[in-house]
Amino acid sequence: MRKNETYRVGLIGYGSWATAIAKVLTENDFRIYWWFRKEEDIAFIQQHHHHPRYLPAIHFNIHKLKLTTRLHDVVEKNDWIVIAVPSAFAEPLLEQIPASAWQNKAVVSGIKGILPGTNQLLNDYLATKAQFPAEQYFAITGPCHAEEVASEKLSYITISGRDIERAQRIASRFRTAYLKTMVNDDLWGAQYAATLKNIYAIGAGIAHGLGYGDNFLAVYVANCAHEMDAFNKALCEQQQHLYRSRNAFASAYLGDLLVTCYSQYSRNRTLGTMIGKGYSVKSAQLELGMVAEGYYASKCIHELNQHYQFPIPIAEQIYQILWEHQLPEKAISQMAQTFI
Repeated sequence: MRKNETYRVGLIGYGSWATAIAKVLTENDFRIYWWFRKEEDIAFIQQHHHHPRYLPAIHFNIHKLKLTTRLHDVVEKNDWIVIAVPSAFAEPLLEQIPASAWQNKAVVSGIKGILPGTNQLLNDYLATKAQFPAEQYFAITGPCHAEEVASEKLSYITISGRDIERAQRIASRFRTAYLKTMVNDDLWGAQYAATLKNIYAIGAGIAHGLGYGDNFLAVYVANCAHEMDAFNKALCEQQQHLYRSRNAFASAYLGDLLVTCYSQYSRNRTLGTMIGKGYSVKSAQLELGMVAEGYYASKCIHELNQHYQFPIPIAEQIYQILWEHQLPEKAISQMAQTFI
């Protein structure tokens, strides 16, 4: 990147993760063409230079932001697009964008889940909708909480893409003194792992809410790691997605699972803790006030696995709690009988 040169990127999303991404990219001298749903949010940022609800400690150079409610413009007017919205809300947004608008774009996904309308990863959805080539698609995975990026605590992300050299170029755009980047070519597997870890984090929270201790949680997380890796390998092989660089102990897999199951910032763990303490699922969601991706992911993985029937007893029991009104105490007990 040449000194004093500026670049522009389209950013779809206005939550904490999108706000953290905007911080990183503007600090790297990008100008952000940033989509918001509400005009009043745009007016607030233009006046106060920070987000009205998410990560207000981040102050932006307003001259590096082009804020708009015109979703199509964000895609049409930029060469590469970062999408950072909850998976449950992605499809209604993307349906507003004509297929032709995606031609010759690069897409970087900050979505950590499966789109529930089709049970597809975002790259597969774009391939179906717009014949979007996988080589132009890249996925961000953790372990990385937006709150720690906002406070500039040392963090790491992985950029997954089929072409390692292009993934390296994308990764360089996110690299800062406090945000380190790694790459791999496991495009599908990294995204499925990011989906599953959110489900498992809800289970960790449920166990914590029920009063289970650290000894149980250590065994629980170890078994989640085993289940996640086995399911990921079997699913990617069935779908004929080849990979060369997957390491189940790497940051994008085990690291992301650990932080999501244990961190105070984990929405999924927090949701699970409330359920374990006796909240109904709906009451816990209302109390949380934010989207916990694992709730939707559990249903997507359950439905996806109806075709394959791979053994995923932990994810299945969490689905039973969240969607089939299974008692948490009973589900955790049944799950624990499968531990190795």
